[in-house]
Amino acid sequence: MLDPSPCEPVSPALEFGREVKAAREARGWTQDQLAIALHCRQPYVSKVERGEQLASAVFAEQCDRVFGTPGTYARWRQRAADAGSPTWFIPYLQLEREALAICDYSNAFIMGILQTPEYAEAVFRSARPQDSTADIKKRVEERMRRRELFDSPRPPSLWVILHEAVLWSNVGGATVMRAQLTHLLAASESPHITIQVLPFRAATPSRGEAFIVLTRQDGTDVLYEETYQRGQVDDSADVVTEARAAYERLRADALSPADSLARIRHVLEAYTHEHQPEPHPRDMGEVQLQPGKRRQLRRVRPQPHTVIRHRPRPRQ
Repeated sequence: MLDPSPCEPVSPALEFGREVKAAREARGWTQDQLAIALHCRQPYVSKVERGEQLASAVFAEQCDRVFGTPGTYARWRQRAADAGSPTWFIPYLQLEREALAICDYSNAFIMGILQTPEYAEAVFRSARPQDSTADIKKRVEERMRRRELFDSPRPPSLWVILHEAVLWSNVGGATVMRAQLTHLLAASESPHITIQVLPFRAATPSRGEAFIVLTRQDGTDVLYEETYQRGQVDDSADVVTEARAAYERLRADALSPADSLARIRHVLEAYTHEHQPEPHPRDMGEVQLQPGKRRQLRRVRPQPHTVIRHRPRPRQ
């Protein structure tokens, strides 16, 4: 296969692969020899060099070690990973990778870093119906690469508050939602990830829009929020202070982490037994049985011979 002509655009993955190949050939190594040095397999090296697969962060770090280029391949690889993202989103990705802590409030969709591939695909297809299958696949792959954040030696702490409407939004259908909620439960087992659910009974949230507060390594906070068309980062003291206070109010109004996981399991059960479940009015609040006792959840499915009036589904 011929290399692309100089006039044809070169993908970031191929550009990175060419740098790896040039360094390997300069040392007179075969792909097998480089694979041994990088602690990986030859087919993986071949895919990276041909641009068929963007190298992992670990692969890039090993290249820096083997070729004696501290940080060079890691930076090239990161630029390649960011290349498919909108320009306005790249500052957030950089903050996300360097953050000490990430506090997310989501009221429409589960935040990208916790999405399954199928859920992410459904989100992209809904938002960008004109995009080709190949474009959607590329966007999903870029989103999935953000999970590498938790493969680092010192991952950030991630605290996520999900409005309960997010759990019932039926993105991609029941099968996709079952897998997504199962993934949330699995992610919550990480000591670095905490998930809370803001229940319907909390009424009007202290902040109506989704937003993220990131804590940088120096301890300072920065706010990230999105409009319909783009996102923006704001580190002004007044704005960040207001956002942090709003997040703490949301945290106080949300279910405890243990009760939040119980709520997620409850919704997961509904998706398991019903094709397109809806929250019942009785499930939009909890019943306190006894002082000090754990709040109990009613079943979603109506009992036989029971007449129930459904209220409209929450807006997405």
